[in-house]
Amino acid sequence: MKTPIAALILSALTLSGCAAMPPEASQLAPPTSQYQAHIVDPRTGDALSVAQLASELANTDVVVIGEHHGHHASHLLQARLQQSLFRQTPEQILSMEQFNLDHQQALNDYLAGRTGETEMLEDSQAWDNYRGSYRPLVEFARQNSVPVIAANAPADVVRCVGRKGPDYLDSLSPSLRAELPDSPFLDTPAYKAKFAEAIRGSHGTGDEALSERMINSYRAQLLRDNTMADRILQARAAHPDHQVIHLTGTFHSEERLGTVAVLEKRAPELTIAVISPIFWPEDAATGPLKGNRDQGDYLYFIQPLPDEFKDTDRERKAMQERFSRSKPTDCE
Repeated sequence: MKTPIAALILSALTLSGCAAMPPEASQLAPPTSQYQAHIVDPRTGDALSVAQLASELANTDVVVIGEHHGHHASHLLQARLQQSLFRQTPEQILSMEQFNLDHQQALNDYLAGRTGETEMLEDSQAWDNYRGSYRPLVEFARQNSVPVIAANAPADVVRCVGRKGPDYLDSLSPSLRAELPDSPFLDTPAYKAKFAEAIRGSHGTGDEALSERMINSYRAQLLRDNTMADRILQARAAHPDHQVIHLTGTFHSEERLGTVAVLEKRAPELTIAVISPIFWPEDAATGPLKGNRDQGDYLYFIQPLPDEFKDTDRERKAMQERFSRSKPTDCE
C-alpha cells in the first residue's frame, strides 16, 4: 500500500513542479493591450513575473529600466517593479531622465511637502506626460521617503551643445559647469555607430560620415548620457548600499550602451542590469527573441505604439510647427 501512495505523492510533486515552471518566450501570446508587458530572460527564453524579476535583481546595484516615452506598458512595469524591489530592499533611490539636474531643488521641495504638485510641475518644467506616466513612481518615492534624483543635463545646455559644439561648456558659469561631469563626452565606438545609423535612417541618407551638425547632436546626446551616469554615481556616494532604479528612454541604455557604457567605464565594480522594451514583432513565427537577445539583460515585450501620421506632408508640417513653438535658447 505504501508504494502507490508514494508514487502518487511523487507524481503530484512532479506535476506541480512542471506547472510552476515559467513558459518560454516562444510560447507567449502577443500582448493584448497597451498596458501589458511580457518579461523574458533572453539567456534562457523563460518568461518572468514582476516578482520573479525583482528576486533576480535583489542584489543589483543599478537597475536601468528603459522605456518608450509615453507607452503605458513601460510606465506600469516601472511602477510595479519599483514597488517589488522596494519590498526586498527599502534602501532605494529613484533616478529619472525626465527631470533635469538644475530642477533638483524644485523636486526636493515637493518631496519635502513644501510645494504642491502643480507648483512642482511648473518649477521643474516637467514633461507633459508626467501625470499619466511618472506620477505613480514619484508618489511612491515620496510616500516612502525614497530620494528622487533629477538626472538629466539642463535642456538649454544640451540644445546649445547641439548647436555650437562642446566648447559651449566653457561659457557656462563655474557653478553650473561644476554640476556637469568632468568628462562630459565619454563614449564607445558602438554607440556612435548606432547613433549614426539612427540619424541616417531618420534623414533618409546613406552618407557614411556625420556632418558637423550631426556630430554636435551626438555630443549633446553624450552630454545627457554622461550626466545621467554622473548623477547616479553621486547618488550612490551620498547613499551607500542603496539600490538605484534609473528610468530612461531605451536608446540611452539598450545593448548596454549610452549611460550604461559610461557607468561601466567609470565604476566597473557596479553591478548593472538593463531592462529593455521590445515591440512585439509583426512576424513572431520564428520567436519574438530573434534579433533581440542583446538588447538588454531582461526584455519586456509590448504592443507597438500607433502611428502618429500616415500623411508624410502633414507630419512634416506638424514637426515644423512643433519646433517653432519650442522655447528659444540664447547660446551666446
